[in-house]
Amino acid sequence: MVDFDLLVPYGWTETTAAQYLPLLDPGCVPARIVRMDRGECDVVAPAGPARATCPRVDSPISGLCTGDWVTLDTRSHVRAALPRHSAITRSSASGRSESQVLAANVDTVLICAPADGDVDPGRIERMLALAWESGAQPVVVLTKADAADHVPLDEVRAVAPGAQVLAVSATAGIGLETLLALLDGTVVLLGASGAGKSTLANVLLDAEVFATDSVRAADKKGRHTTVHRELRPLPGGGTLIDTPGLRGVGLWDAAEGISRTFSDIEDLAANCRFADCAHDAEPDCAVRAALEAGEIPQRRVDSYRKLGRENAWMEARTDKRLRAEREKVWRGISKQQRRMYRERDTRR
Repeated sequence: MVDFDLLVPYGWTETTAAQYLPLLDPGCVPARIVRMDRGECDVVAPAGPARATCPRVDSPISGLCTGDWVTLDTRSHVRAALPRHSAITRSSASGRSESQVLAANVDTVLICAPADGDVDPGRIERMLALAWESGAQPVVVLTKADAADHVPLDEVRAVAPGAQVLAVSATAGIGLETLLALLDGTVVLLGASGAGKSTLANVLLDAEVFATDSVRAADKKGRHTTVHRELRPLPGGGTLIDTPGLRGVGLWDAAEGISRTFSDIEDLAANCRFADCAHDAEPDCAVRAALEAGEIPQRRVDSYRKLGRENAWMEARTDKRLRAEREKVWRGISKQQRRMYRERDTRR
């Protein structure tokens, strides 16, 4: 009889048991990935922490990441990836038409931005689109509130409909009680380097787990101190994933996330005369009417258009890549058939 008690602090519940136990192959146990390395990963299994060998990158179950539930055999080989209920996915940092999963099976996304610097609403909107698209609940956290002359809570709330927006200070203890009450399930920290993610993570974990460093005085930009995505149990229940600072946040198949992020504009657009209104020069455009009345800022409408164009471009690019891959496969099949016919003719 397998004892799953050691998995409970890492997110194992009656719901996950009901979902995953019927999917296990004979001789395999469930495990959760807490850290990925090239070709190997650290996992927690019913017997405790283990070092596991991952499948080859060209295998059908490549693309594993921190937070994934997998099946583990007796030799500590990952045999299968279990279904995800959510995933934070961006376009690949390589610029190719591929996706990169930042964290899997996430319930709460803490979008961190330092209140003592220039808070970029466009970047927050971009990360909100990623978070909403994943299916997790976003919370915008304005960190380092004790060092800020002005914490732009109202300005950020205006660009984050449906999400909680908090001002916190991990060092001064500001807002932490409220933040802790919002944490649910697996929590992931997202933000640029220098946003205070690792400092906040250490406070939430009540331990000096992740390395921290100060920002550069010249440009207020952070240094990369977190180099891996790593999952840890939270003292009050649930788990936390700290992530390296994000330089670029490219969207990937994020139409629903954009819609949730800009729900105020989408609600206005429902009252436009034309269903496909571009909110540019069409008559009876409710969005332009709201702009002219000062109900929404031009910057937000521009951001809505920008992210929509970017997402549509990435979808078209991905479709083109998939078509090229299918054509390559069919060219290979045709080439093999022609060779087979030639060989058959020479034998006659």
